[in-house]
Parts: sequence; structure tokens; C-alpha cells
Amino acid sequence: MTASSQQPTEDQDINLEDFETKHRSGLWLNRFVFSLSIFLAIAHIYINTIATLPELWVSAFHFAGFGTLCALLIPANPKWRDSKLAMYCDGVIVLLLIGMVLYIVFFEDALYARGVTFNTADWVVSSIAVLLSLELIRRTSGWFIPFLIVVALTYVVLWGSWLGGMFNFPGLSVETLLYRSFFSTDGMFGSISRISWSFVFMFILFGAFLVKSGAGDFIIDLSRSLASKMIGGPGFVAVLGSGLMGSVSGSSVANTVSTGVITIPLMRRAGFPARFAAGVEAAASTGGQLMPPVMGAGAFIMASYTQVSYVTIISVAAIPALLYFLSVGFFVRVEAKRSRVIATESDDAVKVSQVLKEGWHHIVPLGVLVALLIQGFTPTYAAGISILAVILASFLSSKHRMGPAAILDAMAQGAKNMSTTAVLLVGIGLVVNVISTTGVGNTFSLLITNWAGGSLFFTIILVAIASLILGMGLPVTASYIVLGTLSAPALFNLIAESQLLDMMASGNLPETASAVFMLVDPSALATLAQSMPMEQAQALLAQVPNDFKSMLMDQALGAESVAMILVTAHMIIFWLSQDSNVTPPVCLTAFAAAAIAKTPPMRTGMTAWKLAKGLYIVPLLMAYTPLIGGDPDILLRLTFFITLGMYALVGAMEGYLEDKLSIIPRTILLVSSVMMLWPNLDIWIQVIGLVLFLAIFVMGNKSYRKTL
Repeated sequence: MTASSQQPTEDQDINLEDFETKHRSGLWLNRFVFSLSIFLAIAHIYINTIATLPELWVSAFHFAGFGTLCALLIPANPKWRDSKLAMYCDGVIVLLLIGMVLYIVFFEDALYARGVTFNTADWVVSSIAVLLSLELIRRTSGWFIPFLIVVALTYVVLWGSWLGGMFNFPGLSVETLLYRSFFSTDGMFGSISRISWSFVFMFILFGAFLVKSGAGDFIIDLSRSLASKMIGGPGFVAVLGSGLMGSVSGSSVANTVSTGVITIPLMRRAGFPARFAAGVEAAASTGGQLMPPVMGAGAFIMASYTQVSYVTIISVAAIPALLYFLSVGFFVRVEAKRSRVIATESDDAVKVSQVLKEGWHHIVPLGVLVALLIQGFTPTYAAGISILAVILASFLSSKHRMGPAAILDAMAQGAKNMSTTAVLLVGIGLVVNVISTTGVGNTFSLLITNWAGGSLFFTIILVAIASLILGMGLPVTASYIVLGTLSAPALFNLIAESQLLDMMASGNLPETASAVFMLVDPSALATLAQSMPMEQAQALLAQVPNDFKSMLMDQALGAESVAMILVTAHMIIFWLSQDSNVTPPVCLTAFAAAAIAKTPPMRTGMTAWKLAKGLYIVPLLMAYTPLIGGDPDILLRLTFFITLGMYALVGAMEGYLEDKLSIIPRTILLVSSVMMLWPNLDIWIQVIGLVLFLAIFVMGNKSYRKTL
């Protein structure tokens, strides 16, 4: 008998069915998991708002609490199901997790009193903690990440000393490794764990409250009312709905499942091919992690890495995210024209005014969140107040008022949604610790630079390939953390040097920066005062020692520009880390959409990969243009030409715009897209590209041809 069938009448408002484990049944287990989830949610709210506890203790509690949830929700082997052996094993894991937290709280000081010399208990507890991390990640994410962690840890103590050349590492003792992994704030319970229990949890909880308050239904209804009269309307419902839903959920697979069950059948009924409908949903849902304000966990981790405020990061991320969704929307419009999906208003579509009248209160919490962030409040405080705003705003509606049962359900669902992310981020902290301890990050950055021959373009290509390989085994957030730690320095240096060379070649280098060259070649000052060939600028810059380059960049570009370049490097990596969602052979988001559409998974993945081309175009534009942090007038011009350039590129790729295109207009479209998208071209060249695009667009319009 299932848990739902035994559920008492007084608990019918609490959604215990959501807490049925993947492979187990039993009302007692569901109730315990539900209660534990609520406890973890309340504890984390308390920690993030009122408590002043040591971060090491909080991180250990965070790992133990969500590790317990994972152990109870996901058994070690699905075949064991409800076996007593499996339950006993999970009980042992729970006890070990509790013991680990208690040991840190009560015996950490004793370790330092001994001069950080391990006794037997320290060896046992720290080793067990690492093994627990490996096992819990294996249950939630498979074997790849545990394998990666083991490779990283053994590199430090064993096989790193066997290597020659750049990757040789003399090694650390096992005791030192375990201390840094468990007791210090560099390993399991370091900065990544801190981001997990603060920013990430609070925003996942905020998203759970929004969904429970009916915001998900509001988003879908609003998207349908806005797009119902557009050509290809159901496809735009998927794009709008997934973008808006992703802005609060931050999970591409969850986004696909929650919105795809509505949008994919809607697109198929309208006349879109099934595989295309699934591809649109997968591509649009992937963009959810790019859409502010949540952006998965990426925005918070990026803020930690770059020391740039969270508000700044989400503000500069908005226009690139918009460009991505526009690129998917262009594919929808072209396919709608080709498949003869006419603009019709569905029978159950509601007017925009009616949707806003009934659901305007769902906008209030998002407005509160943005207002608090702009006012300078911390993201955790802003998220906490916004959760209260969700509850209060729900009483402005008669349908989704959040009483005590709904509040408890939202807290429990938020904690459950966080469980796999929490254990993953804690485990990835072990890899990040190894990278920082051994200096592999700097070595890898130098290696990428050497392989790319100092070319920014080829460096981005190598990072894209690396992200795809890592994405086969790592979730997006973990892939970004690893890749950002390894390759962000190389990207940052190349982008900064590119801008510096442009200033040198144009003769616009500030005098304070020119003075740095006196240390290398005093005669260069006269040369720097005027424009010079790019080759000469590169030769001059090559003479500057690496130790002085950072000072030169600060003097020439300014501290604010240097910070934006660092954000740009991380944003490029974060965007490229999304590609495994839609790129075969893994593409989990595409597989989820294929299951709903009942289409071949791999072919659906290829379609989603084609539709998500913005994932590669926009990062390239970030690298070569001031798309991140540029002046408003420059951003307006860039956005205008990039938008139409991507539309032209879609038409050239599909061989269809307003009608089928022959080879000549298709080639002209391709040329016009290059003229509008190519970075730093003269504005008149971009205007010529625009004219060519408009000519093909107008001449291909049937209604226009009939008037001739």
C-alpha cells in the first residue's frame, strides 16, 4: 500500500506524496523525511538571518542534514528497495553524519591544542566524512564525480609526484590532506559549501514558495495570453514560460518537466513537429539558468569568485540572457512559417488583462527581491524577506492562500529540492581545494594559453570543448566551478590583453600606464603616444614581465573595467557550461523533453543543440565586445545589431525566413548576419548588413510580393 493511501484526513493539505522516495514506500519514512525537511528549512532560515555560528559548524550541519535526506530518499542500490539491510546501512550513514557534526563542534579546539597533530579519532572521523561525501554523491549523481574527487585527492598524496613537467607536484602527507579537506575552510566546508547553505538554499526555498503560491500557473497563463495571437504562438509560450519559470527555479531539467508537460502538447496540437517542440522546450529551459535573478547557483558562485556584487552580476547578465531567448524565438518563428502554424487564439486562452488582474500579486515578491538587492541588502536577507512577501501576497488571491499547511509544504519541498545540490557542492569543494593547493589551476590556464597560441578565439573553443567533456559527468554548477577555477585566469588575461592592445594600437594608452614601459624600454614612450600596427603593440606588450602586467592593466583599463573583464571571463565559462544540457551524447534536458514528446532522445538532443546556438554566439560576443558592463548607448547599439544578426543567421541556417530561400538570398543572409555580428566593425558596415537583411526579409514576404 502506498503512503498516499494511508494518509490521514487531517493532513490532506500537506503534499506527502512528493516525499515518497524513489525506490521505497512507507508512511513513517515519508513523514520522517517531511519533518526533517521542514526542520532543515527552519534551521537554515535561522542560520542565515539571526544566528552567529562558526561557518565550519554550519557547513558541517548543512552537509549532515542534506546528506541524511539523500540517504533516506535515494537508496544505495534501487534493487534493494525496502530491504532491511538497506535500511540498516542508511541508518549507519545517518548516525555517522550526526557523529561527524558533533565531533567538529566538541573536538575541533582539542585538535588545535595539540598543534594540529592528528590523533586516531581525527583520522577516523575525517576519513569517514570524505567517504560519506563520495557515497552520497554517487547516489545522487552517479560515479563520475566521486571518481573525479578520488583522482584529485590521490594526485595530492600519490601520483602527482610521479608526473614530470608542468603537472609535477611533490605531494602532501595524508594527514595534511585530510586536515585541509575536513577541518579547514578550504575543503568540504569551504567557500563553495558556504555559498550552498546561504545564497543557494535561500533562493531555492524562495522558488519553492513561489511555485506553491501558484506563480508557476501564473507564468504559464501569462505566457499563453501574451503569445496566443503571435505566429507560432505555442512555441513562444514555451520560450516565455521557460524563461520566466527559470528566472525563479534555476534548474533546467525541473524547468523542462514542469513547463514541458503543458507547452510540448500545445506546440504539437498547433502543428509543430514533435521533435522540434521538444527541442524548443529543452533549449528554452536551458536558458532558465542564464536568466536573472537566480541563475541557478552560478550568480552566487560568480560573485564569490570575482568579488563583484551579486546585483552587478545579475544586472549585466540580463541583456545576454534576453539575446539567448530571442535566438530561440527566431527558430520558433521560422519553423512556424515553414510548418504553416498560423496565429490563432486558443479556446482556453485568457486575455492578458484578466491574467494580470487575477495574478498580479505574484509579481510583488519579485519586485520586493529586486528592490532590496538594489538598496544594498544581502541576497540572503533579500530572499528571506521575499519569502515573507510571497506568503503575504498569496492572501491577495482567493485561490492560493498560503496557510500553515502550504507554508510547511513549501519549506519541505524547498529542502528536498536542495538535497542533491548540497551534497554535490560540498563534495566539489574537495576538488576546488586540490586545485588551489597544488596550483593546477594556474598550470591549466597556462596550458590552455599555449595550446591556443595566445588566441582568445581558440581559447574559448578549448574551454567549450572542456565544458562539454566535463558536462558529460558533472551537473552544470559543478562543471562551472571546476572549469572556472581552472580556466578563468587564462580567459581573463587574454580578454584584458586584447583590450590593452587595442588601446596601444590606437595610441590611447594613459600616461600612467605608459610609464610601466619605461621599466622595459624607455624609448617606447614616444611610440606609445601615437597609433601603431597591432604587431608592434604585441611585440611591446610581450616585453613586459608577467609580474608587471597586472599593474599595467589596472593603470590602463581602470579597476572597474578590470572587474568587468573578470566577470566576463566567468560569464563566458558559465554560459559554455550549460551546453551539456542540450548537446549529445548526454543532454539531460533534451532527454527529459524527449520523454514528454515521445521522440528519439538523441535526435531530439541534436535539434535542441541547433536551437541553442546562442550558447556559443553570445559568449564570443561577450569576449570581443563590451556586452558585459558597456555604456548604455553602446549596449543599445550592440543589442539591436546582435538581435537582427542572429535572426539573419537563423534564416541562413534554416533556408527559410518569410518563405523558402534559394541559394542566393540564403548566402546574402549569411553575409548580412556576419556583417551585423562581427565584433568592432564600423557602424556603416553593420548598417549595410541590416539593409541586406531587410531586403531579403521584405522580398520574401508573400503579402509584399502580391502587391508588386
